[in-house]
Amino acid sequence: MRPVQYFTDEYLEQCRGITPEQALTFLDEFRQLQQPKRATASKLISMKVPESLLDSFRQRCEGEGVKYQTQIKKLMTEWLINPAFKK
Repeated sequence: MRPVQYFTDEYLEQCRGITPEQALTFLDEFRQLQQPKRATASKLISMKVPESLLDSFRQRCEGEGVKYQTQIKKLMTEWLINPAFKK
């Protein structure tokens, strides 16, 4: 049995105001998320980050039990797929 999804009135009101292009973008991104994950090659990169920022980021990740490089990749992915995150 599939779970039932409930939507708030605020969410439904927000959805009424989207353009057809926004709906298509949402559906395409949702489709991409539902596809089975394929192993993709990783690329080693090098970038300069202020030491204090990296140290703070690592400490927070450690406190939350998350590997910091995994968290960086998660943030990059979220930024790409979530329009609200881009602002």
